Amino acid sequence: MKRRDLLKGLSVLPLAGGILSVESATGAELKAVVTTAAKRDLFKELGVRTFINAKATLTMMTGSLMQDEVLEAIKNSSRRYCMLDELQDKVGAKIAELCHAEAATVTSGAFSALMLGTAGVLSGMDAKKAAMIPHLEGSGMKTEVILQKGHNIGYYQAIKNCGVTMVWVETREELDRAINSKTAMMAFMNCNTNTGQIKHKEWLEVAKKNNIPTLIDIAADVPPIENFWKFNDMGFDLVCLSGGKAIRGPQSSGVLMGRKDLIAAARISASPRGSTIGRGHKVNKEEILGLYVAIEKFIRTGDEEWKFWLKQIAHIESAVKNIKSVKTRVFVPELANSTPNLEISWDPAILPVTGKEIQERLSKGEPGIELNAGKNNISLVTFIMVPGEEKIVATRIREELSKV
Repeated sequence: MKRRDLLKGLSVLPLAGGILSVESATGAELKAVVTTAAKRDLFKELGVRTFINAKATLTMMTGSLMQDEVLEAIKNSSRRYCMLDELQDKVGAKIAELCHAEAATVTSGAFSALMLGTAGVLSGMDAKKAAMIPHLEGSGMKTEVILQKGHNIGYYQAIKNCGVTMVWVETREELDRAINSKTAMMAFMNCNTNTGQIKHKEWLEVAKKNNIPTLIDIAADVPPIENFWKFNDMGFDLVCLSGGKAIRGPQSSGVLMGRKDLIAAARISASPRGSTIGRGHKVNKEEILGLYVAIEKFIRTGDEEWKFWLKQIAHIESAVKNIKSVKTRVFVPELANSTPNLEISWDPAILPVTGKEIQERLSKGEPGIELNAGKNNISLVTFIMVPGEEKIVATRIREELSKV
């Protein structure tokens, strides 16, 4: 804000310890006033409900919260200009090195990585073909992508957006029969590994035997830390990762990494180029640098963070485990969102209340707390909480279970 604009609307400025006349205000003093005035609680101002997230990194719940290092990177990078492609080149090289990939590029989420990766496989380095996607008829591009029926989750829509036909298989025999001259790619949804008959190794063996590119979605599969590079080392040609979950980068960020030629091809369809399917999948310099810092930090400090999450879980567990009939269980999901979870269950004959009722009471409390509910249990995570919120959660759960 300019000094003259401030002077137009104000005659005196409130400061700690008294009143400052605008006529005598220095530039530094005016800046301090503007900074103070800018610290608005916009959620409160707009009447938007906020809550403690003990549930999940769901997009509809705005994912996860960025850490200070990430926010500082975003703030600092917002003050200068750069060429977007040069930044993608440099950051992509750093992420690729960290993740054992030939190349990488930051995308607007894992969904965007899936779509851009598919586009790159279809077009190669031919910009004219890239401009035709998703209209593949008569383009000379291959038109089919193979996916297991057990991997049929909504996110495959990102692949389908490129105009391809999805070919669904269950067995190895069906996979072998499905491969033909139209097969562009074989895709794998890691979170559904256990619901598909064909596992990673066999899927890759078939693809490499037939010289077909492979893509794997690991959107929510970090931690463990080694998953940053596990699937690149395994031999997948393209790996898609979300930046806004446990990594706690910008919620609208993701990574596409893998073969150098396929990453280069994918970028032909990506912003800032126009007239391509990926033009609307913009990612700005702040998100690119914020995600880079988040990945670097997670690899550096993830083990210590894991220990802290367990400490938070233990605090909540200790607050409730002595309530009559209450039992607790700490577990880590095998696939996707593999972070420490706490399940709190009880005997409904002794505590006649459902998990849904406890969930609703916590949600409507002040502050609101969102978590998961079963028939006679609730479950929660701590890795997306602000440190200290576990104490509030522990107190509130104990209060509600003690009322019954």
